[in-house]
Amino acid sequence: MSNNDTITSNLRITVHSALFTALIIIGAYISIPIGPVPIVLSDFFVMVTGLFIGGKYGLLSVGLYLSLGALGIPVFAGGTSGLAILFGPTGGFLFGFLFLVASIGFITYKRQSSLIRDLIAVLIGNVLLYAIGITWLKISLDMSWTASMAAGLIPFLPGTIIKTLVVLALGRIMVPHFKENMAYFSIDR
Repeated sequence: MSNNDTITSNLRITVHSALFTALIIIGAYISIPIGPVPIVLSDFFVMVTGLFIGGKYGLLSVGLYLSLGALGIPVFAGGTSGLAILFGPTGGFLFGFLFLVASIGFITYKRQSSLIRDLIAVLIGNVLLYAIGITWLKISLDMSWTASMAAGLIPFLPGTIIKTLVVLALGRIMVPHFKENMAYFSIDR
């Protein structure tokens, strides 16, 4: 690969990573406060990020999202930001995004497209997200496990099922074309 091809590849993946970070931010602004943990679409875009750009660059996108919020840029749910949010009751879900994108990206990215593999990756990612988020919620608010599950899991299950189905549909329709385009630029994930 020539130097110009390397520059083009780096620029393209930088733009894609920034685009997926922007989508995660947009998803956070679509927020319904229902208790200590709001309903958002950012987890949907984190799943999409893992499928589309893989674990390595997906982690970069989510890491950028978390860093922007930590620096005070209003990118978290409802336009909030800061370390108090990042380390508050919803912090486990925010840090859980790293596990969500990594598990989906590393399980699915370099493999032949498979609905079963994508489903398993999304399920594993969501189990990790909720395990971290609920545990963090329990500890930070000194709640019982039952109360933590009632506040951090039960209201979100229907939405998570819908988001999973939409992510899987997008994965089947769009990801093969996206990866084919990315392969043209020899970008390694």
